[in-house]
Amino acid sequence: MSVNQNEIKKFEAIAAEWWDPNGKFKPLHKFNPIRMGYVIKKICSIKNIDFSKNKPLDKIDILDVGCGGGLVAEPLNFKGAKVTAIDPSEKNIAVAKLHAKQSKAEINYQQTSIHDLPKSKKFSVITCLEVIEHVDDPDEFIREIAKHLKPGGILFVATLNRTLKSLLFAKFAAEYILRWLPKGTHEFDKFLKPHEITNFLEGQVKLVDAKGFSYNILSDSWQINNDLSQNYILCFTHA
Repeated sequence: MSVNQNEIKKFEAIAAEWWDPNGKFKPLHKFNPIRMGYVIKKICSIKNIDFSKNKPLDKIDILDVGCGGGLVAEPLNFKGAKVTAIDPSEKNIAVAKLHAKQSKAEINYQQTSIHDLPKSKKFSVITCLEVIEHVDDPDEFIREIAKHLKPGGILFVATLNRTLKSLLFAKFAAEYILRWLPKGTHEFDKFLKPHEITNFLEGQVKLVDAKGFSYNILSDSWQINNDLSQNYILCFTHA
């Protein structure tokens, strides 16, 4: 299977900090609103839903793969989605469940991997954000995820591009100079180019959109754009 036990242990060691906006996941807290805004708006656009509604994702069934502490699952649930969130880490799931109880989110958290999820479980939307770069076999992993997509469903995959820019900024600068992330959070050789993910999923889903995310150090903020050279997100629909 593609699950990497060393990667699980790495994130379990800092699991208690998932919801601390000034802790080890501080960069993710800054980044999360813009990526979640993209995901929610794109779902509404594809499904012809009025984004301005209070809960535009009402009753849409969503699977969040590699949910960590719930930073993706909760915003989706608060927009009305019926969310199932899975992670192989017991500590991550424990933190996610505790925070969901505190924030009154209703999420079906499960400590499991995509490989152990019953084949009969299908979803209208699946999110896999900043996860694929932490598995051993990304090809097998992402193809297994796509098997759980309903006809007409939407799949989001976000990760880091394997470029010199990512090596310098997302790896060395973020981990060793700015110290936004614990050293060793990312392994550059596990970063994936957009066309590699698209090739993995050929015949299962079709690419409908691709966006990049860039950090502006002067404004201390993230922007969404068409530059896929560092952080990027791909949106697929069921073929």
